[in-house]
Amino acid sequence: MKEVKVVGNLIGNTAYKMNIDGHDIITDVSVENGGNDLGPRPKALMLASLIGCTGLDVKMILDKMKEKVDDIQIEVTATATETDPKVYTSFHVIYKFKGDDLDIEKLKRAVKLSQEKYCGVSDMLKMIGPVTYEIVI
Repeated sequence: MKEVKVVGNLIGNTAYKMNIDGHDIITDVSVENGGNDLGPRPKALMLASLIGCTGLDVKMILDKMKEKVDDIQIEVTATATETDPKVYTSFHVIYKFKGDDLDIEKLKRAVKLSQEKYCGVSDMLKMIGPVTYEIVI
């Protein structure tokens, strides 16, 4: 088993600064919730992690398939409970592809491989709730 470790340091009020693979990231809460809004909310970073994970997979798979895309935009929407602790219960991913003469079957295959085989973030989130997806050209 590979161990991953991230350390966060309080940098004032409710903000934490972490260094991940040589990159600093700060999380905080809004001013309305007692923070200084110095960075994104921690739970939103889970959604960003999903985008990063599946996005890398899809791009690499499409490159191997020699499918040229001009742009990929990925949106993730999560449904959360309204009571504390507020937790996500489901996730929906929308893959938006731009390019000329895109092969929809290759796009579907790349997304399916990411969602069902390669993306560890998606696999972890599936333990929380369903992860659904759609493709838009």
